[in-house]
Amino acid sequence: MATILHKIKAYLYDNVLTKDNPNDLTAKTASERSLNVQQICQSAANRGGADISASAMEHATELFLKEMAYQLCDGYSINTGYFTANTTIRGVFDSPSETFNKDKHSIIFQFNQGEKLRVEIPNIEVEILGVAEASAIILQVTDVKSGSVNDLLTPGRNLKIAGSKIKVAGNDPFVGVFFVNTTSNVRTIVEESDMVTNNPSELIVVVPPLPAGTYHLEVVTQYAGSIMLKEPRTAVFDRELTVQ
Repeated sequence: MATILHKIKAYLYDNVLTKDNPNDLTAKTASERSLNVQQICQSAANRGGADISASAMEHATELFLKEMAYQLCDGYSINTGYFTANTTIRGVFDSPSETFNKDKHSIIFQFNQGEKLRVEIPNIEVEILGVAEASAIILQVTDVKSGSVNDLLTPGRNLKIAGSKIKVAGNDPFVGVFFVNTTSNVRTIVEESDMVTNNPSELIVVVPPLPAGTYHLEVVTQYAGSIMLKEPRTAVFDRELTVQ
């Protein structure tokens, strides 16, 4: 019998990604925050999970990750035991003589859990906190050009946003779809003419001409189903999205 060492809390939401059962639900973890390398190393040092200082551990980790990225860029596959990574080319080649075209094809890095991480799953207890409040939520983001999920943004191309109660509606001037740069906090709104699809469970928008960097995705709306809210509410996607 596995020893429970960890605990994950989650809320249930309408499953907008399936069409055959209108009553099924999906669980989404109630993550408190996202940890960076420095915070993880400090945690390991504090709880006795490292025999070196947090700063030394952070330095070594950054060196490892930098070299791993270098090798991935040369086409090597990576297997750390905890995760595997490989370089993938997306897009269709119309003939044997066609060469790579960055306007038509794309390169992405794919990561998957490894065996050392997989064996930890039995040690995790999941507590379902019930059905979440009926508020707007973003569940999944797909970059149509690259095919990447919850990862990349391609300026000038379509982005598919799946969620619940995310239809953009209302006359408040702050209503809209926004990309917020994580470094400068500059907010870029999607023009109304670039809203391809605007449904309660799905938005398709054209990504604005964003510079390279990482972004938070926000949907601000007064939509609440059969009624319109007096004040807009904001759904923030819990993962950072990257323009390369």
